[in-house]
Amino acid sequence: MQNGVGPEQILQIGMGFWPSKVLLSAVELGLFTELSGGPLSGAEIEQALGLHSRGTYDFLDALVAIGMLERTGNGAEARYANTPATAQFLDRNQPSYIGGILEMANARLYRFWADLTPALKTGQPQNEVKHSGKPMFDELYADPARLEQFMDAMTGVSMGNFNAFAEKFDFSPYKTHADIGGATGQLATIVAQRHGHIRSVSYDLPVVQPIAERRIKSAGLNGRLATGTIDFFTDEFPQADLITMGMILHDWNLEKKKQLIAKAYDALPEGGAFVAIENIIDDDRRENAFGLMMSLNMLIEFGDAFDFTGADFESWCLEAGFKRCEVLPLAGPASAAIAYK
Repeated sequence: MQNGVGPEQILQIGMGFWPSKVLLSAVELGLFTELSGGPLSGAEIEQALGLHSRGTYDFLDALVAIGMLERTGNGAEARYANTPATAQFLDRNQPSYIGGILEMANARLYRFWADLTPALKTGQPQNEVKHSGKPMFDELYADPARLEQFMDAMTGVSMGNFNAFAEKFDFSPYKTHADIGGATGQLATIVAQRHGHIRSVSYDLPVVQPIAERRIKSAGLNGRLATGTIDFFTDEFPQADLITMGMILHDWNLEKKKQLIAKAYDALPEGGAFVAIENIIDDDRRENAFGLMMSLNMLIEFGDAFDFTGADFESWCLEAGFKRCEVLPLAGPASAAIAYK
């Protein structure tokens, strides 16, 4: 078969929403958290999660078959347990929990992606704005519970990328760091924990600031790590040696991307650096499938927003006046696109 793709792979991809929804429902139900105390029988899980007996064993055994649960025994005597990976990453009580993004995918994105075809035909968003006429962030920030869910989602999906950035990037030339659109303060927290010489400040909208302050306090960084408020299209960026934006640039169209890059340039001193942490698409647009599908997700969420290649980023930054750019691979499909002034 050309490219090694046969009918089995075609069907596996085409029916990929089946295993996806099985996992998303397991996260929604809190199954992996329920199993944190040890193996349980199907009957015990059924009672704990309020399941109907018709689907219990198909559901649990499907999770076994796709590698999301372990099972000893068969039938009614079987006992189900977390795998090492689900115990670490899908138990809500663990600091390494990444299920927030899956909770949001289940609550929002799964249904919106059913309208990918209309999005491709119209170029218009297919999320809440399609039904309410209000921009996504207006809807999101108006509901504290949904805002918190969104922040948890971003925290989970960004954790590996931010840790990798804090480990791989050379922070030694910089004394001050401003994280623009810092949400819960996660990136600034990780930088502060690893690099004691740098003063980090996390900036976001006023409605987000209490969430960041709460998370920073729980990390024991009160006094060392500050928060600030910013509307990054209305306000100028604060001056800092290093300016970062994690999963921010892809939310906007080309004109607004260039505005944000120009603001970063203006706020940096000579020798400063601007870093965009994103799922940077490979320049040939053949390999980073996740980055390309994230760009389609931006279509569904915003219409004219999109993800981009390292070459795209370099062209915009050189146009803004930066001297040179590079791409630093992080975790999985993510990279740090870096522009030096």
